[in-house]
Amino acid sequence: MDVATRLRDEGYRMTPQRQLVWDVLRQADSHLTAEEIHDRVTERVADVNLASIYRTLALLDDLDLVKEVRLGDDRGRWELAHPDDTFHLVCRDCGQVTHHEGDLVEQVRAHLLGGHGFAAEEVDLVVHGLCERCR
Repeated sequence: MDVATRLRDEGYRMTPQRQLVWDVLRQADSHLTAEEIHDRVTERVADVNLASIYRTLALLDDLDLVKEVRLGDDRGRWELAHPDDTFHLVCRDCGQVTHHEGDLVEQVRAHLLGGHGFAAEEVDLVVHGLCERCR
């Protein structure tokens, strides 16, 4: 995905700070807090403040380019946006987070609409348990 084109199409510029945040998230091998993103950004450019990171994340979230997830520790963690039929499996021992794709989220949506008249706009499914290695 060309984030610079998407930003321009929406009337925003691709600033160096936005590019750095995007690069960190694209290269991340885990879900990162804003503070962890800030730490990785300032390894490359020292004078980027945490408020700029939060503003950039909010903008990228508004454009559906990234998303914040809550994985059970009350800390928001960020990742590149993905369809919400992908859900998170969180190992309670080692902390590994993996994505799982399937039709479960669509089943939840259909159940909520048909059984409760509730139209889910976004589903963020997080499942806690033990991964295969820790089990």
